[in-house]
Amino acid sequence: MSLFLNSAYAQEAATATGSGAPGWMGFVPFVLMFLVFYFLIIRPQARKQKDTRDFLTSLKKGDQVLTAGGIFGTIIGITDRFVDLKVSENTKIKVLKSHVAGSAEEKAPPVAKKATTKK
Repeated sequence: MSLFLNSAYAQEAATATGSGAPGWMGFVPFVLMFLVFYFLIIRPQARKQKDTRDFLTSLKKGDQVLTAGGIFGTIIGITDRFVDLKVSENTKIKVLKSHVAGSAEEKAPPVAKKATTKK
């Protein structure tokens, strides 16, 4: 028992003499971890959300798009929440605007690009 008391007194004496680091130095690792998280996770995710929001606001009639479900179509109508797509000659569907994944020209495989450009 006295062994533990001696080490406790020794630790107390060392901190009382001022041989430790300043108090603010304990926060440096937390600040560094936050900076790493910001540059590796938060900032790229915010940039991707901004790009997606800009893309969805720039949609207009006649654009060829790809939905999140993998459906290619041409926009024939657009509202704040929904997009009307013409999938084939007699097929029209309504999807949520947030489920439009991207432009068909950017996302389409080469075979689909050839099929959509023939007309």
